[in-house]
Amino acid sequence: MPPASSVSPEPTPSPVASTPSLEGAAELLVACLCADWCRTCDTYRDDFATLRQQFPQARFLWVDIEDDSELVDDLEVETFPTLLIGQADRLCFIGPVLPGPAAAQRLIQAAVDNPSMSAASPTAPAGSTAAAQALLSRLRQSC
Repeated sequence: MPPASSVSPEPTPSPVASTPSLEGAAELLVACLCADWCRTCDTYRDDFATLRQQFPQARFLWVDIEDDSELVDDLEVETFPTLLIGQADRLCFIGPVLPGPAAAQRLIQAAVDNPSMSAASPTAPAGSTAAAQALLSRLRQSC
């Protein structure tokens, strides 16, 4: 278990035979926002490791929203697991995902394939996109 108040990068896996297209993935950041007490997050750790193997050029971070509360700041995370996906400084996605790697794999691949993918949504709660964009910037600077 990672020490308190530290974002933990996922370990670098061995190469995988069938890897999705990775063109443009070099600056891709995928953060799983979780909580130590969440049993769903516990089971999602293996799924997250699988995703890391499928996208070896992307940067994967496991962020405990309570241990890393100063980093998460004012972003409200109510459903777990929640993924934040950013391509360079652009927020591509922020939101909960179903357990299992399939939904997240499609979101990550969409971020790689679609340079204009954006998390901005007219139905997003007020301030959530701005708070997530700020978190993406803090993750890029500190991790």
